[in-house]
Amino acid sequence: MKYRRLGTTGLKVSEIGFGAWGIGGDVNGSVAYGPTDDKESRRALQRAFELGVTFYDTADFYGYGHSEELIGQTLRDVRSQVVIATKVGLLDATGRHDFTRRHIKQSIERSLRRLGTDYVDLYQLHSPPIDELDGEMLSTLQLLQVEGKIRAFGISVRAPDDALVAIERLGIKCIQVNFNLVDQRAVESGLLAKCEKEDVGVIVRTPLCFGFLTGAYSTNTQFQESDHRNRWSTEQIRRWSEAWRVFFSDREKATSQTPSHFALRFCLSYPEVSTAIPGMLTRKHVEENVAASHFDAMSRTALERLLAVYRESQFIVK
Repeated sequence: MKYRRLGTTGLKVSEIGFGAWGIGGDVNGSVAYGPTDDKESRRALQRAFELGVTFYDTADFYGYGHSEELIGQTLRDVRSQVVIATKVGLLDATGRHDFTRRHIKQSIERSLRRLGTDYVDLYQLHSPPIDELDGEMLSTLQLLQVEGKIRAFGISVRAPDDALVAIERLGIKCIQVNFNLVDQRAVESGLLAKCEKEDVGVIVRTPLCFGFLTGAYSTNTQFQESDHRNRWSTEQIRRWSEAWRVFFSDREKATSQTPSHFALRFCLSYPEVSTAIPGMLTRKHVEENVAASHFDAMSRTALERLLAVYRESQFIVK
């Protein structure tokens, strides 16, 4: 496993992190990737640590706290060796939110209890409407930092353009954003270049596009009832499930890497990226995703080719 700086936060993270939305399961009516097996989730978390994963990204919204509980239970004995990030503000799948000072201060206490720790390494505002970002949110996070309850803070943004506003208006030093082969807006918008210039940490979520870039799904796949992918149209699922073939050529197949390795290598080949956090539910997922760190970075020429393919294609159904 290779490790990178998370901007100027003072945190060092594994370049493959553990995206913990999925292990929250469908507890209390939560929507993620369907029901999960807590025993397997704990095994996946443990295996990730054994293979060098030190960054674990969760949220109070994931399983309405269940994801945090699993991380706390499994990693308690190695707490000082891992970087735990969680989020605050998103209340449900409809987008209801609360970023008031009172809610943030109450939520951090609940997250700390579930995680079984007295501090969180990174505390992130969870998809705040960009026009609602204000000084009170920032001062509340700064207060928690002074109190020692969080080491650093950042924002998980809805879109790259929101991240640019957060960096320019509030001086945010860590952002989490969608970025993958079929969503290269972080490059197109100038966000990654901005983060490099300002030394902002970048956490890449959905690097495998909800699993579709693994090559494991098609329009015939039957998802569990509580799997959020049921909400996408058949045409959207078709485009995403076939997209990996557009990028993953015979040349790549000859290197013994899988579509997952290729998709993760793409993200990590941008030096501006601090860590990519694929969702992982099983030990098998962990082992395959971690292996992507063993490959060399793609060349600038290769990245430009993939960007050209992206620009020539239409992966989103409008």
